[in-house]
Amino acid sequence: MAKLSFRLVMPEREVLATEADMVVVPGSEGDFGVLHGHAPVISTVRPGVLEVLQGNKVEQRFIVVGGFAEVTPGRCTVLADEAMPFEEVTADQLAEREKAAERELTDAASDAEKAAAEKALAVAKDLRRAQAYYASR
Repeated sequence: MAKLSFRLVMPEREVLATEADMVVVPGSEGDFGVLHGHAPVISTVRPGVLEVLQGNKVEQRFIVVGGFAEVTPGRCTVLADEAMPFEEVTADQLAEREKAAERELTDAASDAEKAAAEKALAVAKDLRRAQAYYASR
């Protein structure tokens, strides 16, 4: 099987550059798998877990928060707002993130602050669900 060139980057740094057999991206319309030869596509990325596979085995997982994915027949690049190795993120950290977002929502003084806090809370809840699901696998 031909390998796919994969890069996971954040605005401030490159998180991972590797060759992979498959990458599973949490797209805004659902998870999608990318293999070498995939049709070109650009997609938004939702908060969730990105998987890098070698053969049939998941080699690496990352918690990602938003961004974009660009796919060409030989390459997949994900530009994520945030990306953290899955094994470095605990359920407690994500619970604290959710509590902080709830405090921000309670303290919001303007409509803009309220909207930002609601978005942060939704992201925190999505990440907790994703982390719990993948931690049990």
